[in-house]
Amino acid sequence: MNSSHTSLPRIAVLATGGTIAGEAGDASKTSGYKAGVLGVDKLLGAVPSLSQVARIHAEQVASIDSKDMTPALWATLCTRVNALLAQDDIDGIVITHGTDTLEETAYLLHLTVKSEKPVVLTAAMRPATALSADGPLNLLNAVTVAASRASWKQGVLVAFNNQIHCARDVTKTSTYAVDAFRSPEGGALGWVQDGQVEFQRAVVRPHTLRSPFQISADLPVVEIVTSYAGASRAAIDAFVAAGVKGLVIAGTGNGSLHSALQQAVAEAVRQGVAVVRSSRVGAGHVMRNGAAPDDALGSITADALNPYKARVLLMLALAAGTASADLQSVFDTY
Repeated sequence: MNSSHTSLPRIAVLATGGTIAGEAGDASKTSGYKAGVLGVDKLLGAVPSLSQVARIHAEQVASIDSKDMTPALWATLCTRVNALLAQDDIDGIVITHGTDTLEETAYLLHLTVKSEKPVVLTAAMRPATALSADGPLNLLNAVTVAASRASWKQGVLVAFNNQIHCARDVTKTSTYAVDAFRSPEGGALGWVQDGQVEFQRAVVRPHTLRSPFQISADLPVVEIVTSYAGASRAAIDAFVAAGVKGLVIAGTGNGSLHSALQQAVAEAVRQGVAVVRSSRVGAGHVMRNGAAPDDALGSITADALNPYKARVLLMLALAAGTASADLQSVFDTY
């Protein structure tokens, strides 16, 4: 990369809060802190070497703990991302985010951002005030990935603990470890270290410009129900009575449903509720097979999407007016 400042890529850093912007009264504590306290200027100030990687345009979009993420904020964020990427003077975007719902936001953007330019989410497991805080290096690496031409046309990425993940594949796998994010099925796309970015595989499924989905502030209501030993149909019945448009079942094993839930699912489908079977296992894919009689129940399967990402896709598909008969194809494709 040319070392002259004016030739560096211009990267927009959009801050939304999270642990990466968290603050605690004791540097030895990595829990009990307040998330989203520090502004984007403080985050950037902790990484002076960013000026050697990119020219930074910074915006504070939100200051929340990501457990409180909402579809309305998704809409605000996505709209701003699309507007910035449409500018000739913006070469990519980095979003700082809390870890709790990062994978949901990343997949939502993966399907609704309309640009070939890189969008990279990053976060931290330790607050900014902690000993060995991981946020500054994650932020530096995320900007490095966003500034790399190799990241174009890869959809939305997550840069965390030196690894680069696809938004569709990545999930949080630890409550405390600094390598909390993994892609259980396909593995990471590549890595970033000391300014070097390497992709070892490409994103295959359609996304961004090849995705038909659009963001909306009033996405259809989709809820998640879990199957487990002794499960009751009460949650499904309550959600249907409340008028939900879709349900995702976090099933056991290969998305299997307790017998008490199967009849409730069939009745929900007959009332016009879209039902998707995912799995609570954490890895693998859910197939249309004998684990649950999908044809009889009218349910569809989530492929390798975990329940939370399956919910995102179902919300977007229903918002797009996708017919019930076409929903399985959507999950097989995206």
